[in-house]
Parts: sequence; structure tokens; C-alpha cells
Amino acid sequence: MQFSKNIKPISYLKSKTAEVINSVNKNKQPIIITQNGEAKAVIQDIQSYENLQNSLALLKMIIQSEEEIQNQKIITQEKMFENLEKKLFG
Repeated sequence: MQFSKNIKPISYLKSKTAEVINSVNKNKQPIIITQNGEAKAVIQDIQSYENLQNSLALLKMIIQSEEEIQNQKIITQEKMFENLEKKLFG
């Protein structure tokens, strides 16, 4: 992904907000907004944002699981289903 093609100054965003929103929704490419020559914000379509958040959540769960395995905080599958049944059915 080439971000250099999608860098716009804040003045561009101010004058062409609808165009920017249409572009990110159509192309699924984020646009980096600069202020005084420095990157300050990213405009992204909602589906890509949600996918990113879901991916990050999944990665966090994987890391947590790996740490629990390393620390031997594991239970058998049988015990896990037993605990689940207790929670669901009392």
C-alpha cells in the first residue's frame, strides 16, 4: 500500500470533505491528513476500520493465549466444557 499517494493537507479536507469521504469508501484506501506539513490524522472507511479493530482484538487474544500456555494456565477441553455447562445451565 502506497500511503504517499493518499496524503492531503487539512485545507483539502476542509474544502472537499464529501469528496474525501466518497474516495475512502470507494477505494478502501485511507487518506492521511497533514497540518503544517506533519501527519496528524487518518481518514478511513468504516468497514476497514472495523476489520482493523477486529484483527487487533484477535491478535490480543492470541498473545494472551500464548502467555497463558507459557505460564501453564491451561485446562483440558473436557474441564472447559464442564465449566461452560455449569455457567450456562447452573
